[in-house]
Amino acid sequence: MKPLYLDYHATTPVDPRVLETMLPFFTERFGNPHSKQHAWGWDARDAVDAARAQVAALIGASANEIVFTSGASESNNLAIKGAITARRDRGNHVITAATEHKSVLDVCRALEKDGFDVTVLGVSPDGRVDLDALKRALTPGTILVSIMAANNEIGTVQPLAEIGALVHERGALFHTDAAQAAGKVPIDVHAMSIDLLSLTAHKFYGPKGSGALFIRRVKPRLSLPAQIIGGGQENGIRSGTLNVPGIVGLGWAAEICRLEMAEESGRLGGLRNRLLDGLRKKLDGVRVNGSLEHRLPHNLHVSFDGVEGEALLMALDGLAVSTGSACASGSQAPSHVLEAIGATGPAAGASIRFGLGRTTTPEEIDFAIDRVVTVVDGLRAGAARS
Repeated sequence: MKPLYLDYHATTPVDPRVLETMLPFFTERFGNPHSKQHAWGWDARDAVDAARAQVAALIGASANEIVFTSGASESNNLAIKGAITARRDRGNHVITAATEHKSVLDVCRALEKDGFDVTVLGVSPDGRVDLDALKRALTPGTILVSIMAANNEIGTVQPLAEIGALVHERGALFHTDAAQAAGKVPIDVHAMSIDLLSLTAHKFYGPKGSGALFIRRVKPRLSLPAQIIGGGQENGIRSGTLNVPGIVGLGWAAEICRLEMAEESGRLGGLRNRLLDGLRKKLDGVRVNGSLEHRLPHNLHVSFDGVEGEALLMALDGLAVSTGSACASGSQAPSHVLEAIGATGPAAGASIRFGLGRTTTPEEIDFAIDRVVTVVDGLRAGAARS
């Protein structure tokens, strides 16, 4: 029997309603949206246009501000590389944070090798960027600030509107990786002064391999240079035939989240609190990593004192959970996010990321509590005997 899935940060299943809308575009509605001479192409184009509007509505954007990509990692690359190329004449300074996804941090490391000055901000123990530290780091030569909306490991949500206001006050651009936040918490790109935003469908019940990049078109109007050339699609920014079924799925997943987000976030927040309360009532030495106040509703990242991490994960055979990002799952190194908040070292204990999802039930939460308590008690008893 498969373990109970509580790793919804890593990926989500495609919602059956999303799949139903996608299926015709693999078969009878298979046209190329760039075929402008016949009805097959027009039909596909209309479907892509509808999806573009649905994604835009989720984040408070206009449809012409959405560029379709293969996912958030590509969107992050397109945004950062495009922004620094477009603004190179204004400076060479980029700011990011220590808790960013590797698709941001690795791009910034590459920029340093190309002569850019990169500032990596530390974060508070709860994982939030210090606004005063950001203000001090901004210089006349800062051209881009890239701070994620919500962390993929500890679930901390950043103060996007405050960050955006500071960045715009200094004349720089603000990019946010919203892979974990889009569809889970409200985002308004214009109210939050966001210039570039990355998202991906498979984090909110859409298909893998389909994502989007928001590029602001007004105040300021951004024009990013192409990173993939050879056809001129997507306003010349990303050439290549569009993945119509994936884009249709992305659009419908975004629309469902827009309509159901408030109710679903409340439900998941309640289940998350049930999980934390249950663990704390039955176990000592349970510590929450990240901010409880500013947190994704479906995230719980906790450490257990007196337990070794690998031993805990191996013993939790009834639960599909993780220690952190699935994108770095091949690494045995400590999580860079936990290092940034000071939650590593011999006394840190074992950490688990619980990601709750659309199908998670109260009964499953109770099962998870009982399973974790049994395993942690057993490991602690074994450690005490050795």
